Amino acid sequence: MKFIIRLHAEITIKSKGVRKRYGKVLVNNLKSILRQQKLPVTVTWCWDRIEIIATDVATTEQSANIEQQLVRLLQDVPGIAWFSQSFEQPLESLETIAELAVATWGHNIANRSFAVRVNRKGEHDFSSQDVAKCVGAQLLAAVPSARVNLKQPEVDIRLEIDGETVRVFGDKLAGLGGFPIPTQETVVSLLSGGFDSSVASFQLLRRGARTHFCFFNLGGAQHETGVRQTAHYLWQRYAASHPLKFVSIDFAPVVEEILERVDTGLMGVVLKRQMLRAAEIVADRLNVSALVTGEALGQVSSQTLSNLSVIDEATEKLVLRPLITMDKQEIINIAQQIGTADLARSMPEYCGVISVKPNVKAGKQAVLEAESTLDNSLIERQVLAANVVEVNSLGEQLASQVSAVETVDSVPQNAEVIDIRSADQQEAKPLDEQQVGAPVQHIPFFKLARRFAELDRQKTYLLYCEQGVMSQLQALYLQEQGYSNVAVLKVQLHS
Repeated sequence: MKFIIRLHAEITIKSKGVRKRYGKVLVNNLKSILRQQKLPVTVTWCWDRIEIIATDVATTEQSANIEQQLVRLLQDVPGIAWFSQSFEQPLESLETIAELAVATWGHNIANRSFAVRVNRKGEHDFSSQDVAKCVGAQLLAAVPSARVNLKQPEVDIRLEIDGETVRVFGDKLAGLGGFPIPTQETVVSLLSGGFDSSVASFQLLRRGARTHFCFFNLGGAQHETGVRQTAHYLWQRYAASHPLKFVSIDFAPVVEEILERVDTGLMGVVLKRQMLRAAEIVADRLNVSALVTGEALGQVSSQTLSNLSVIDEATEKLVLRPLITMDKQEIINIAQQIGTADLARSMPEYCGVISVKPNVKAGKQAVLEAESTLDNSLIERQVLAANVVEVNSLGEQLASQVSAVETVDSVPQNAEVIDIRSADQQEAKPLDEQQVGAPVQHIPFFKLARRFAELDRQKTYLLYCEQGVMSQLQALYLQEQGYSNVAVLKVQLHS
């Protein structure tokens, strides 16, 4: 089994030296990620492509499993334009090329239109058009219900003849684009766990910037647990090739001081300025020159041009706002695509508690006068006391927090199962009564805390999610709220 990977177009137009460097970084990133998954593959840089070849594949089932894992992983690695499985054989004749194309695509073009695209390198006694005609004719003979459409085909069948090698590509699957991490400079992203900051962090990771996370805790342990899940998710899915840091700062004393001493209309702007000051100290310690926020122009009162200008003056660091022109729905759509939307929905917006009658054009002098009443050393003290951990260790820490939660692999009598996955996950791998031998309710995790109070306390409820981490965290939270009738169900589903 072989996969061919093509680099993002913005990489291919760079100078030879830069293109080679970016390509080698991407190869190393792929090796690191695939090594973590213990996949038996080799990764090779070939200038115009990267090849991943599976080795020691003993069975068809093992091959299908590796293929599925590779597709899932490659879709989330920054720097890849597209990738495809490649079916290869030595060049013999036009007829053998056509036979390979029929074997690869014949099952997929019934009652559909197709076009054959040929890319040829080297000297041959036939043209690319000759190959396309021969392959097209054989496909039509093998699948009479198929039809040719060169302008707008439903299926593009792509072939490459490279010297004495023939490649027929499978489905062309889109990658993330962007640049490999860490071809760009490192940044610190202010992560709240909501839609905006999660998407902003993803955008910088996608563009090849190693992105550390700075979290200002305004809501206690449960708030931090939720944001840690988001940080770990972003790292695990999009940046697992490199270590990232998670910096947690207790900002409750800072908010308390603002509430007591600052005029209501200026509170939002002053809070954002204090956050940038704290993030600047963190960035200096991590040797980082830029900060990232999820602000979008005009989305809330503190995000007018006037207020953003005043906010930026609190730091000498470059402040990047990748979402600045996006509508909220656009941001939510991206969060849905990258998998952070459900986590964001469960996250309360603590900054909103101080946004009463906000000033949409806070004067700089008024802000400075308000800040003159604040304790200048408080920010430094809170940053000094910050908790700094490696993001890759957050999964282990989250798991250790829930080690006391009971986990079972079968459903006892008088128990019901609650599937806490999102609707998309439930649809992809359904869980029903027949599979577990007990009634199954579907309550997304972000609604569970509210809905659980309505359930029968005489019954035991087993929480289910695919990885088990979210269900354990939710069970722990419910136990802390006084519910003893909850545990975790660990079963394996098949799609």
